[in-house]
Amino acid sequence: MSGLRLPAEDRDLSPHTGYTRAHWESAADGLLAAAWRWATPRGALLDLPGRPSANGVRSDGLEGYARTFLAAGFRIAGAGGDDPHGWLERYADGLAAGTRTPGRQDAESWPPILDHHVRGQPMVESASVALGLRLTRPWLWDLLDAGARDRVEEWLRGALRHLPSPNNWYLFPFTVAGFLESVGRGDAETARARARAGELLETWYRGDGWYTDGDGRAFDHYNGWALHLYPVLDAHLAGDSAGRYGDRLREHLAGFSLLFGSDGAPIHFGRSLTYRFAAASAVALGAVTGHTPLAPGTSRRLLSGALRYFLDRGAVGTDGLLSPGWHGPHEATLQFYSGPASPYWAAKAFACMLVPADDPLWTNREEPAPSETADQALTLPAPGFLVQSTCADGVVRLHNHGSDHLPPHEGESAPDDPHYGRQAYSTRTGPTAIGNVPDNHLCVVYQGLRSVRRRIHPLGTGQGEGWGWAASWHRPVFPGGAPAVPGLRVESVTVARGRLELRVHRVVGAPPGAEVEQTGWATGPDEPVSSLLYPLHGWTGQQQARAPQGTAYATWARVPRLTAESTGTAVYAALAVLTAEPGTETVAGAAQVVEVTAEPDGIGVRWAEDGSLTRIRFGPLTVRTEFRRSPG
Repeated sequence: MSGLRLPAEDRDLSPHTGYTRAHWESAADGLLAAAWRWATPRGALLDLPGRPSANGVRSDGLEGYARTFLAAGFRIAGAGGDDPHGWLERYADGLAAGTRTPGRQDAESWPPILDHHVRGQPMVESASVALGLRLTRPWLWDLLDAGARDRVEEWLRGALRHLPSPNNWYLFPFTVAGFLESVGRGDAETARARARAGELLETWYRGDGWYTDGDGRAFDHYNGWALHLYPVLDAHLAGDSAGRYGDRLREHLAGFSLLFGSDGAPIHFGRSLTYRFAAASAVALGAVTGHTPLAPGTSRRLLSGALRYFLDRGAVGTDGLLSPGWHGPHEATLQFYSGPASPYWAAKAFACMLVPADDPLWTNREEPAPSETADQALTLPAPGFLVQSTCADGVVRLHNHGSDHLPPHEGESAPDDPHYGRQAYSTRTGPTAIGNVPDNHLCVVYQGLRSVRRRIHPLGTGQGEGWGWAASWHRPVFPGGAPAVPGLRVESVTVARGRLELRVHRVVGAPPGAEVEQTGWATGPDEPVSSLLYPLHGWTGQQQARAPQGTAYATWARVPRLTAESTGTAVYAALAVLTAEPGTETVAGAAQVVEVTAEPDGIGVRWAEDGSLTRIRFGPLTVRTEFRRSPG
């Protein structure tokens, strides 16, 4: 349970979550109160307890200040400046103290903003500081003395004069420049920062409302909590319509809104997952600006569902602090840059507080989430995703055939990345950690080494009524880059029908003595969800593997695994199921597939439910389903 004190539920207005606007206000106030107990005497740094990040303790303290300031900014701006707890006075004092002598090793001074590769985290935090100032301008910035404003500006301009990381970081100087221009301090330097970010956004946009996070194919939650949020919110605060940015947000939400389970969980995929309910910030942004296809009751269902999901599962400890992790603390969820205050980027979900209290977002009755309305198989061609949801158990699965978080200039011999390299992710399971058996993975085993999936090359997507498919290929690589196997290639297809996942692979160029392994979903022994994996073609061995380090959902996990020898070129097919429904012994296997036939360069699978035949052929790839015609 959460360490926050919240109002009583309102199941009449919010039948799904019980949460109202008052719950969001109380959550923000509780998180701020707990974090401020760890402030330095003048309030410039919030040194939360815990393991420091790679950026150092002082940077982590700035992170605590900046990210909680963002939450306070949304909370107070949404209340028209009402600040009953006096947060803004504390942030004003901290701002003045932190910028008085940047870089000085004293109790309050902020670290300077440098290039991203030189402890560059302060550039990230500069955007939260700038956005907090823009949100609260009448009640904070406008009340600062001239000297304090000049010092704050000089510190912020470090973001305009140093090199960002080659991804969403370019939106941090963009946001800083937007604030400076909004208070009459714009110039050629701010204009350049905004123009450069705009240019890069255009090159990163891939369609369907999805941006890649930098050059390459890195599609994840940064789409919502960064690549959409900063430009759309910037336009909104400037009184502009957001133009194409708003149109893209609307298109993004049409598909992204399916990626929340009936329990409120966002999909467990990509990096920085410790930001938790910030995954719903794009939903909040759509409600704030009107750039959304979602009904107000649906938007609130998704927002409050995500907030409640984490509060109910221990994300906030008894001390009132957000812990680094997923439900509670979880080391494998974190990145090297994660520190004690990192989880407070969850503050971005509080953008929904900018919507007035009398808006339909807060006054309309909650409506079901998209994952609760019907079984769906939705393809998102731009990122190469196949989204599969089942309303009976509320589980949502993301089959990844397009996102790899590997920049174009990097080679493929890098180590496994569990948050991108697996075939599938869900709202009820997390990937196993490095060193454990990988879940949802097809690997080639050669000379005792297991290959990993790094760069993912999309081959296509498609869908029909009640089913969909996505495909990709990858070059299996081995730890350390050896052995190198010329011509080795794996082509993969996932077909989703209801709760069933048909996984078909063609392994090309396997050397003599190689083996292949296919794994399924990783689940804990006490979890109310089951993972099944049935061999259909090519597999000769079947067992349960163990992942002692568990996942973000289970302290210990088991993973179903299929094995076979592999030489040259061969096709393998299996049926996977992740379900929270009872009676799982009848879910898959012979009860669902009545015929499997090997075809030239492919396979055919006939389904028991309707007698239809799914045919998959490689080289060139074709996937189609044929239905039997009724007599006459």
